[in-house]
Amino acid sequence: MRLLKDEKFLLIALLLALLVYPLEHLLLSGGRALAGATVLVLLLSIVSVSLRVAHHAEVLAEKVGEPYGTMILTLSAVLVEVVILAIMISHNHSPTLARDTIYAAVMLDLNGILGLAALLGGLKHGEQQYNDDSGKTYVTMILTAVGISMVIPELIPAEQWRVYSLFTIGCMVTLYALFLRMQTGQHSYFFSYNYAVRRQQPQAAEETAPGSTRGAIALLVCGVVLIGTLAEVMSKALDVGLEGSGVPAMLPALLVAAISASPEILTALRAALSNRMQSAINIALGASLSTVILTVPVIEALALYQGQPFRMAMTPLQTGMMFITLVVAGLNLYDGKTNAIEGMTHFVLFATFLMLSLMGL
Repeated sequence: MRLLKDEKFLLIALLLALLVYPLEHLLLSGGRALAGATVLVLLLSIVSVSLRVAHHAEVLAEKVGEPYGTMILTLSAVLVEVVILAIMISHNHSPTLARDTIYAAVMLDLNGILGLAALLGGLKHGEQQYNDDSGKTYVTMILTAVGISMVIPELIPAEQWRVYSLFTIGCMVTLYALFLRMQTGQHSYFFSYNYAVRRQQPQAAEETAPGSTRGAIALLVCGVVLIGTLAEVMSKALDVGLEGSGVPAMLPALLVAAISASPEILTALRAALSNRMQSAINIALGASLSTVILTVPVIEALALYQGQPFRMAMTPLQTGMMFITLVVAGLNLYDGKTNAIEGMTHFVLFATFLMLSLMGL
């Protein structure tokens, strides 16, 4: 009974999924108003499930320690993103949806999550310590992955896209394999920091979820599956609701990025407010890296399978925003300390990204 009470959002999402699938045709054929209401209900359910995913990821982080806990969270978020992306691409056939989603996810992770975490944490604790090796490693790998997969493709002749797609897949897989070896092997200390005072929340997490690690993993996986299931119907309803509405083209991509990042946002903010900036760094930058380095191979493989390339090269404006973001991140994350000013610089960049998106740029 206690488990049922704690996981009521998962149960509600399960019942909602069982309800909307048989009624899918009716919901999609009822006009834009009904489709919009469907999107809103499903979005609220997805966010509530994401909060439970974040909770179980925090429990796992305490049980298995860093960097494994945040790695589990970022991988689950990327899995959600890939599933939603594949579903939405199959419905609206947008050649730029994957590119825009990856771009939006990096802006949300680096400028939104990291910026807000550093800002709020800095206002509460002043300077916050973390391992500067992690920041340098993350930023360098993100810059490399983005450059290979989202900048250079603009210069590749159209008749050679298959060759470069295969090359990109190989590069991304190799980079991530090496990154995992570093993160979990001989360089695991890059991504951890020993704090003098441990926070008190872990005890509360263990009290609310006294079960085994397997139980937390099982519930986290269930949450991810439910998010993907509800997102399939939501993506179809979103297409109906936005058709002919004139909303910015970036909105669907931003929505996908926000859904996949929702478990990370709460966990990162809790970590920063508990003066554990290393966890916030691992979440924000690890999510950005995982988004680029894992989503790109899946999208490129899908393009090769369909025989039709997706447009992965960023626009000049997107390239400029990405470059500014990574330069600012590289400068801010170089000394092993964050503060409110550094957080505010990233958050201003995030506000700029939102403004440009609303302007349709």
